[in-house]
Amino acid sequence: MTDTSKAVFLSYASQDSEAASRVCEALRAAGIEVWFDRSELRGGDAWDQKIRREIRDCALFIPLVSANTAARVEGYFRLEWSIAEQRSHMIARNKAFIVPVCIDVTPESGADVPESFQRVQWTRLPGGDTPPAFAARIAALLGAPVAASASMTAPITPPGEVRAAAAKPTSRIRFAAIALATLVVVGLAFVVFERFQLPKQTPTDRRVAAVVPAPAVPAVPEKSVAVLPFVNMSADKEQEYFADGLAEELLDLLAKTPGLHVVARTSSFSFKGKSDDIPTIASKLKVANILEGSVRKSGSRLRVTTQLVRAVDGEHLWSETYDREMKDIFKVQDEIAAAVVAALKLKLVPGQNGSPRRSTNPDAYFQYLLGEQSFIRGSDEDYRRSVAAYRQAIALDPNYAAAYAGLAMSEFYLSDSIGDSAGLDRAMAAAERAVALAPDQPTGYAARGDLRGDIAWDWAGAQADFAKALELDPSDPFVLRRYSILLFSLGRLPEAITAARKVSEIDPFSAPAWRTFSEALYTNGEIPAAREAIHRSLAIDPANPQALRDLGTIELLDHRPAEALAVFQKIIPDDLSLLGVRATNIAMAEHSLGHARESQQALDEAIAKSAQMSAYQIAEAYAWRGEKDKAFEWLDRAYRQRDGGQTQLKTDPLFASLQSDPRFKAMLRKINLLQ
Repeated sequence: MTDTSKAVFLSYASQDSEAASRVCEALRAAGIEVWFDRSELRGGDAWDQKIRREIRDCALFIPLVSANTAARVEGYFRLEWSIAEQRSHMIARNKAFIVPVCIDVTPESGADVPESFQRVQWTRLPGGDTPPAFAARIAALLGAPVAASASMTAPITPPGEVRAAAAKPTSRIRFAAIALATLVVVGLAFVVFERFQLPKQTPTDRRVAAVVPAPAVPAVPEKSVAVLPFVNMSADKEQEYFADGLAEELLDLLAKTPGLHVVARTSSFSFKGKSDDIPTIASKLKVANILEGSVRKSGSRLRVTTQLVRAVDGEHLWSETYDREMKDIFKVQDEIAAAVVAALKLKLVPGQNGSPRRSTNPDAYFQYLLGEQSFIRGSDEDYRRSVAAYRQAIALDPNYAAAYAGLAMSEFYLSDSIGDSAGLDRAMAAAERAVALAPDQPTGYAARGDLRGDIAWDWAGAQADFAKALELDPSDPFVLRRYSILLFSLGRLPEAITAARKVSEIDPFSAPAWRTFSEALYTNGEIPAAREAIHRSLAIDPANPQALRDLGTIELLDHRPAEALAVFQKIIPDDLSLLGVRATNIAMAEHSLGHARESQQALDEAIAKSAQMSAYQIAEAYAWRGEKDKAFEWLDRAYRQRDGGQTQLKTDPLFASLQSDPRFKAMLRKINLLQ
């Protein structure tokens, strides 16, 4: 038997326990130590600390891959894989650590596994049946002596498989074997480098970098943290909203700590579902520490496992597992925030615990979190779900100010998208209620400020609300971004650009932040910088229809109609409002290409299918084509429908052909923008 304690860690989905047992028994029969938790610790209170210690100390990590793991079924193996992935990045490239074993026909290309699992060739052991040759291979990787036999030396992987050097080489390994392994690893490293090295920088890449000049990289502040989205370990995948909400609440609590830099939610959550390890994430977010965790919600019980990791060396500064009743969720949040602050040698300010997002009723809070998640997704159907969840939260807690603020924005976005003017009135009423219930919180003011401009065209009131919101929280990315849009509507473009740039600095992985920045830039005639800003947005959210629309608009303004058309055609019209956006923009590009028939066909489609939602966009298309009477006809219709798009009228470059017409000033006067 080797002298390596628990040399192999065997990770598996609970549905694959029988196959895992076969693999474990075969390895143990060969004298190999295996950590196999079927009868040890699975699901226990100390599970997290024990798991991390075993994965940290093991020499080899063997994940069993199957249809069960590829389907992302419930199981702790996902967190085990994440921990192993992190460790693999800290191990020398010429050392094997992860040895994937597939126990069925799951294809490597289709399996949902971390990136490090894809870098090495898999071994296939159907049903977990393990021949002696596999045990011999594992023993060789561990540097352990194993009696050889004909069956042991038989290959179990395809000829030509690259074999990495042993995780723990010993003096018993012959020099020739070491030399051969080294040559193979060097050759593999060269192939991997050639295949996966970053592409050469193109002129476009260089322009992207020029949007925000890159000064000398500042030192990462020691007192800095990013809160990653927590892993949903619940049997119900739909509980993901709860895991996200818990992480966001912790982020908000920590952000109140003096001396602690906390990365904005959008940037932290941009790594959700990706395989980046902790050092990489910390480097990209420019923080010294990462807070991560998992949440398991079952009936009235809640288990939250959290850990604070120092990025530079992976050391766990603090970790804890909380098993509580659901009604204690807020106490758990406060305890975690206090422990993190203490671990970073900081102090909570008096009264820091607590958040305006909370409710006196935990069930109302859960509905609020569900409303938030639906709103972020952003389709018409998601807005409907968001409205329903916020209303349910308010029914459970009639004095829930944060739910009223969320309801206001959801009602507005949905009503503007589907052309429901009655919904706009409901949105404004909800915003007023949010302010009345919580006059000391910025969220209600930001919502009401948005709606005062977009619905009532009360620009002075909108400015007053945003001034109050920023007074209460001057660095809130959402408030700042919406404020920049207000400045944009008022024609105060330099100020709008300054505010939008600040948002992109605070929240650099926010696709909406870069999109807003781009819109302000191209409206101000700064086409190259606008193009690069929108490319930053699309790098984060490649299929976002509004970002594609902005990029196409930039190409149109830059006299590149063919490129604009290609971009507009990529917009996927998931609802009627997006169909109108796509069709009207295609109509403009086809017109600029001299394709009159194709342009009219696209515009006719928009009018036939989405006139109620797209009056402003139809007016844009007519204005771009120089058909002024038609453009004003549709602007009047947008005015009657209270179309939210018309708030951009004062600065919209697509209406350049109308700006000298007296009717244009008359329209601006009607929406109180003639200042």
